[in-house]
Amino acid sequence: MNQDYIIPNEWSIIEEGFNPDMVKSSESLFSLGNGAMGQRANFEEYYSGPTFQGSYIAGVYYPDKTKVGWWKKGYPEYFAKVLNAPNWIGINIAVNGEILDLFNCSSVSNFKRELNMQEGWLSRSLTATLKNDTTIKIETKRFLSLSLDEVGAISYSITPISGDAKITYTPYLDAGITNEDSNWDDKFWEITNIAYENNMAFIEAHTLKTNFNTCTFMQSQCFVNGTTATLSPTVEKLDKKIYFHYSSEIEQHQVFTIHKYAGYTVDRNHDKDQLIPAAKKALSKAIKLGFYKLLEAQKIAWSKIWDTSDIMITGDIKAQQGIRFNIFQLNQTYLGTDARLNIGPKGFTGEKYGGSTYWDTEAYCLPFYMATKEQKVGRKLLEYRYNHLEKAIENGEKLGFTEGAALYPMVTMNGEECHNEWEITFEEIHRNGAIAFAIFNYYRYTGDYSYIPEKGLEVLIAIARFWKQRATFSTDKNKYVILGVTGPNEYENNINNNWYTNYIAQWCLNFTMETLEKVATDYNNDYHRIITKVALDSKEIETWKTVADNLYFPYSEEHQVYLQQDGFLDKELTTVAGLDKSQRPINQKWSWDRILRSPYIKQADTLQGFYLFENQFSREEIERHFNFYEPFTVHESSLSPCVHSIIAAKLDRMDQAYSFYLRTSRLDLDDYNKEVEEGLHITSMAGTWMSIVEGFGGMRVVNDTLSFQPKIPKQWDAYTFKVNFRNHTIQVTISQNESNFTLTKGEQLQIMVNGKSITISQNTIITA
Repeated sequence: MNQDYIIPNEWSIIEEGFNPDMVKSSESLFSLGNGAMGQRANFEEYYSGPTFQGSYIAGVYYPDKTKVGWWKKGYPEYFAKVLNAPNWIGINIAVNGEILDLFNCSSVSNFKRELNMQEGWLSRSLTATLKNDTTIKIETKRFLSLSLDEVGAISYSITPISGDAKITYTPYLDAGITNEDSNWDDKFWEITNIAYENNMAFIEAHTLKTNFNTCTFMQSQCFVNGTTATLSPTVEKLDKKIYFHYSSEIEQHQVFTIHKYAGYTVDRNHDKDQLIPAAKKALSKAIKLGFYKLLEAQKIAWSKIWDTSDIMITGDIKAQQGIRFNIFQLNQTYLGTDARLNIGPKGFTGEKYGGSTYWDTEAYCLPFYMATKEQKVGRKLLEYRYNHLEKAIENGEKLGFTEGAALYPMVTMNGEECHNEWEITFEEIHRNGAIAFAIFNYYRYTGDYSYIPEKGLEVLIAIARFWKQRATFSTDKNKYVILGVTGPNEYENNINNNWYTNYIAQWCLNFTMETLEKVATDYNNDYHRIITKVALDSKEIETWKTVADNLYFPYSEEHQVYLQQDGFLDKELTTVAGLDKSQRPINQKWSWDRILRSPYIKQADTLQGFYLFENQFSREEIERHFNFYEPFTVHESSLSPCVHSIIAAKLDRMDQAYSFYLRTSRLDLDDYNKEVEEGLHITSMAGTWMSIVEGFGGMRVVNDTLSFQPKIPKQWDAYTFKVNFRNHTIQVTISQNESNFTLTKGEQLQIMVNGKSITISQNTIITA
């Protein structure tokens, strides 16, 4: 049974009624972010019940020393931790001398929490009766500013209901925080300075080992019935915290409000000696605007984001809520404004997985950002990997690869591998293929070839060298094989000839050779610069061709399918339909030994290849492989349902496609995997977008032309989306009866719809 307490709404995530059992889940679901920082939706006031405190600064991490029972050569020295940063949201409340704590109140009623995705804010309202019989009404609103991305703002209002009350607001900064997932209970932060001035407070601290310098800051204003209340705070300064106490006698039904402005300045953006002056400047801007003007700026900023990225669904509120939730969280996590950043699997919503970059970015997130942002955003994601190329070569050297062969990390913060499960770190090498494919995919979609001769070709050469060295010639098969790998299906480890890995290796080698020829012809100066830099000659390229032409792919004549790996048919092939529901999810119910021997597939594996390279296979082949593999798939990876939804839509299996779409879009809202309290699945959220645009919309780039083969689930009346394609913005509306296309930006454009060429232009709707 999935959770079902989030109220369906087109533009908001809404929770009604206070349930302490759901607090940690809601802290994830109602999270806020602005690309530069983020936080779980912890209550501002003190809360003694189960909670997962989380505040995070983009790009700030700690190298927690790897902890394993048996050290293997090549293990990364550390596992990068997304650091829980000093907490600035805190505002303790005392009413007639009693601390407000919802977990211990006599009663909490009229509780409502809303995350407004259209405008980018979080609100909460409730009525609480404390143990001292004082009843108060509470209304809060907070947001992380997009226009001043170092600043967050909180409005917290209390109205005494049962009589007059003495109310004390205690806004504070707390640097005495820890990570829930520390390997060795290391101290991650060192506090260097706690200071205050007028209504401003500052805590300067730096991370140990990585030495990121930060300043956490705050400033507050108080109001009674909307009129400024000039209150002098009592300051309480401790070793790791600083509190300001603002007290006032408030009459029954008067509204006592505090506006708190707070956030972080970081030496990634400022000189480390100028963090307090930078904080003062940020606070000055925020105070000058005030809460409501800052909120108006927030609404405008989100309106611009939604203008290009929204997907509108009519006739299915849960589906509509799901897709907007996914798009909202993606934009909270990464906006493309800083090329040093990437997209972490939990974003700013939790600590699990560590690192900021997985292959998810290239395989799932890049298409979303290319189609909903300016072209430069997609290019920044590629440049991120180019900037880490030397580290990828070092990672390869640690595992015994030579001559500039690069193995990109499974998980990274700065280009170094920081994942420490051997079957992933050493064996899930298909990630190298995703990085090469992203270079191809970017050019295919944007038409911008310039990245390849400038930077991308170096990456492709280093990856090709890896695949050539990683392949082994089998005298038995008279073919090249790739041994000891883990494919996308992490429920099989240390297997041989994973079809997807072998296929993308062959594709990488061929694509690199094709690219070398094109760059030699069209960008001769770049070609000579690069081959001189990396010492590449024709003899080495011939060895690539030999491997690519002779790679082995396991195949079953009986089933007429490529085998996921050599031993797949040795398993007891019982489909998921024969698996008792009480045994699900198997990753929580079964031993790892049992999982490895089972036929069950965590996520698209062979089908991942058919998704990426569908133009190289016939419809009949795709259908045959879908029929064979999907029944064994338990979809216990967040990355699984979207790929299956897209393939099912291509095969006109719309009921299946819709079911997979709903699962991917509401994976966290309905907590399919029973783990949402740990944080959201940010990178898989891009797959939700893909399920609609590539799945139902059938969007592809075919022969340099944008192409659509639109379909619509029977549950929907219509859906509308926009895509930015080569500086043209195309709006697509699909209903049960027709498909409409128009340009909202750019000159006229030729597209393909169901195999037929049509020309679209601004202000003209073409029905196809």
